[in-house]
Amino acid sequence: MPISSILSPSATELARHVAEGLHRAPKALSSMYFYDDAGSRLFQQIMDLPEYYPTRAEFAIFREHGPAIAAALSPAGGGDFALVELGAGDGAKTKLLLRELLAAGTPFTYAPVDISAGAMTGLVAALKEELPALNVAPVVEDYATALTQLRTWPGSKAVLFLGSNIGNFGPAERLDFLRQLAAPLAPADRLLIGFDLQKDPRRIRAAYDDAQGVTAAFNLNLLTRLNRELGADFNLAYWQHYTDYNPLNGAVRSFLVSNRAQQVHVAALDETFEFAAWEVIHTENSYKFTLPQIEALAADAGLRVVEYFTDAATDFADVVLAAR
Repeated sequence: MPISSILSPSATELARHVAEGLHRAPKALSSMYFYDDAGSRLFQQIMDLPEYYPTRAEFAIFREHGPAIAAALSPAGGGDFALVELGAGDGAKTKLLLRELLAAGTPFTYAPVDISAGAMTGLVAALKEELPALNVAPVVEDYATALTQLRTWPGSKAVLFLGSNIGNFGPAERLDFLRQLAAPLAPADRLLIGFDLQKDPRRIRAAYDDAQGVTAAFNLNLLTRLNRELGADFNLAYWQHYTDYNPLNGAVRSFLVSNRAQQVHVAALDETFEFAAWEVIHTENSYKFTLPQIEALAADAGLRVVEYFTDAATDFADVVLAAR
């Protein structure tokens, strides 16, 4: 039976991804599917872990440099502009910036973009309560659609891509994504992108393999989702989380490791997949950067670094970029 005849559109997309990913060598699944409701809750826990420094570092940047960031994103000649955020989530860090812009009397519209209608509803409700003077124009779309729409937006715009999300792209995908971001930008427009910086390799690895096992639960929850949504029969006791970090290329890689030879049936695909003992499913990359690498990447994408802001420990950088 065709996948599309038995599944909802979102489940159809997931099933096709799983069919492709589990036929690869090595097998791989995208980290974009981590974020069902349970996965989102687990990631909120991860951000509070002592080992997970990126969120705290970026919050520190916004607290310390908020006025300067707001000024760097605002049009030089004044006037109304759109502040577009890709992957807005709960908007916790962004609210610091929004308050700075409102306090400065800057005329702007905040356009959060998120694929989750539920997350967007919660964000808009929170903003209405916390920042009633804010003009909000939510966009419930995927990044690709939102980037296409950006081309038609009138006036100046500043685009936010916060967190360390840029690090989830491989090198070729990252360059392509930045070129897509650069394409609709006029010379006066700005990007603000968060980059996790290279540091003690042990600290980086610990951030993705915490002592409490929350990150392991987050990774394993992907299998729970496949069991629920695609009728798979992954036995989580037969799998474990593993992460490594390569300081030569700045890549954290996360895997699900089969601890025995086994078969897994996926009902939605009507297919059984073989796993050898200690075979892996590659689930995530998270690249770390140096400032010279960021400048070179920007140049390759047709962008230039306008300004960058770091926390006191230089763990993280929020980088303001413009079209060349």
